[in-house]
Amino acid sequence: MSSLREASQPSETMSGAASLVRSLEAVGADNVFGIPGGAILPAYDPLFDSSVRHILVRHEQGAGHAAEGYAQVTGKVGVCMATSGPGATNLVTPLADAHMDSVPMVAITGQVAGPSIGSDAFQEADICGITLPVTKHSFLVKDPGEIPQAIASAFHLASTGRPGPVLVDITKDALQAGTTFSWPPTLDLPGYRPVTKPHLRQVKEAAKLIKAAAKPVLYVGGGVIKSGASAVLRELVELTGIPVVTTLMARGAFPDSHDLHMGMPGMHGSVAAVGALQRSDLLISLGARFDDRVTGHLPSFAPLAKVIHVDIDPAEISKNRHADVPIVGDCKEAIAELITLLKAEQLPQWSTWQSFLAEVKKRYPTGYDVPSDGSLSPQQVIQRIGQMTGPDAYYAAGVGQHQMWAAHFLPFEKPGHWLNSGGLGTMGYCVPAAMGAKVGQPDKVVWGIDGDGCFQMTNQELVTCALENIPVKIAVINNQSLGMVRQWQTLFYQGRYSNTDLQTNRVPDFPKLAEAMGCIGLRAETDDQVDAVIDKALSIDDRPVVVEFAVHKDAMVWPMVAAGTSNDEIKVARDLAPDWDEEEL
Repeated sequence: MSSLREASQPSETMSGAASLVRSLEAVGADNVFGIPGGAILPAYDPLFDSSVRHILVRHEQGAGHAAEGYAQVTGKVGVCMATSGPGATNLVTPLADAHMDSVPMVAITGQVAGPSIGSDAFQEADICGITLPVTKHSFLVKDPGEIPQAIASAFHLASTGRPGPVLVDITKDALQAGTTFSWPPTLDLPGYRPVTKPHLRQVKEAAKLIKAAAKPVLYVGGGVIKSGASAVLRELVELTGIPVVTTLMARGAFPDSHDLHMGMPGMHGSVAAVGALQRSDLLISLGARFDDRVTGHLPSFAPLAKVIHVDIDPAEISKNRHADVPIVGDCKEAIAELITLLKAEQLPQWSTWQSFLAEVKKRYPTGYDVPSDGSLSPQQVIQRIGQMTGPDAYYAAGVGQHQMWAAHFLPFEKPGHWLNSGGLGTMGYCVPAAMGAKVGQPDKVVWGIDGDGCFQMTNQELVTCALENIPVKIAVINNQSLGMVRQWQTLFYQGRYSNTDLQTNRVPDFPKLAEAMGCIGLRAETDDQVDAVIDKALSIDDRPVVVEFAVHKDAMVWPMVAAGTSNDEIKVARDLAPDWDEEEL
């Protein structure tokens, strides 16, 4: 944290609340998403005169996801603020989301006065205890003199090592009391020593395994994006010719257009990516955590492969899959070290392996069927949004079928342009995350690709967007149902559609709802309307835009690996499995 290296400022006397705001200014927080309330109210008075922009959201969950979106596109720590009790507990979901997806975020909450803690006072909740499992650390501040140190420590923790969320809970009396403010404080974080530089001996062992491999694969996770390692990753691929797969959290870490990119692996991954992992004899895992959505039935995952596992978090190494060569460290530094070593080696060509995977990729592209009844294909809609907008835009997705279609059909050529809830799978993520992304990148186009179910959870943040001049564009992929749940009911519950229908007679009417919230509302129902409404949405840059696409209700996400089964049982359509063995190609 560069701000902590600045020369000390003279001490000043002020309230704890003023000390909090000054601390936020000192750490470089330029945007805060939040809602005032009783316990945090003292902080809002000095915030009124601060250079920090406060964005008044409509729900605390929106504040948390907006802070995530801001952090994802800027690389800075996202900040959200809420009052005690229900205000704080409404942040639990975005804190858990940020924890799963390694997003640097600081949540500041008000707490009841220190003497009232434990008395079940009005709007009291033990938010530090509640969030203990889903934060890197939680601070409870009762002494106003500790506020600068808590804020400085929180920002340092959130942004270093494996990024993640940190909570700072401050009692109301600490905010109201007088204190002496000085900056920078001394960081006192015993035991917190994240390792970024990999052990050279382990990197040498990795190089040996790579030289000996016949079917290596680079299994790339979100850690590559977090560490800013996309450029060195590409250098490694160009040097070695090793095929690449990028997880849901790593889309854009390596360009989709590259011949050696096999796509996204996992439950709804491409056949080439899943096949690459399953047939590999060496997995070079970079910033990935062997998530169950990728591995499927874990004992059957990549059964012949040895594993090189690079991760900045030692707790992830060998957590799910034993690592033959564990490397604790920053992905960017580890890849750079590996490149240096491999440049001095005579590497195999792996042409047979490359040809096999290229043939699988050619034979089983991730495509879609156009509905015969003339209704819209959701995949085609999302693909056209990407084609007409381009890879420079930022794309946020909700959770469900539309998320998987977006992960396959949007143009991923650059790191950090894709936002989604990967680990927690949080419906309602899209709209506030897109809002935060637009705040962080105001000169870029930001699309939210949302489902009608997700959209109805957090669309109130469009009011925030309209009033705060945050002109996001939201595509509502409306299949009138909870699509992914309906797909499972089709496949595994004999078509018994229990409580998955969401809409009857256009209730709600999404364009009208958008207009009521100060946005432009558009709708496309036929193929010849799609390009026109996308073009119209792209032409509007002074107001938020919501485009409803009325799509076919029974469109499904393929390929698919059923939960709990082996990746070898992947299907490209219902009752249709690929032939991907080497001898069959």
